[in-house]
Amino acid sequence: MKVTHIIGIIIIAIAMGIVITSAGDASQYVDFKTARDLASEGNTDEIHVVGDLPKNAKGIVTGVQYDPLKNPNYLAFDLQDEKGEIVQVVCHKPPASMRDFEKSEKVVVIGKYKNEKFVASEILMKCPSKYEEKQVKAAA
Repeated sequence: MKVTHIIGIIIIAIAMGIVITSAGDASQYVDFKTARDLASEGNTDEIHVVGDLPKNAKGIVTGVQYDPLKNPNYLAFDLQDEKGEIVQVVCHKPPASMRDFEKSEKVVVIGKYKNEKFVASEILMKCPSKYEEKQVKAAA
């Protein structure tokens, strides 16, 4: 075997090792029931849960507890996962803009299920796009 072939095999083996170890660290997208089950089994990995903020009949988000004067590093809110279950989420790193938070279409929380609550280390928001085309009616 040539030295270049041996070096190529070593580089491929290192690349495969990196891919395998990083795949083990990747978090998973689950619902609240699965998050609860994973926590009860002793799983300590962070997971993603996608959901919506519950709104009342007027379209106003309900269940948000945030008082920046009392504690700017505490946010608690209800989140409804894609299967319909509503769980309280607690985050000690609230998003920079609560206005954007309450307008978001979807919310992704990254964290762990603890003590009947989901404790989020990070919140990602999918906000309505400013760039969506709006229909314009032409004057006749």
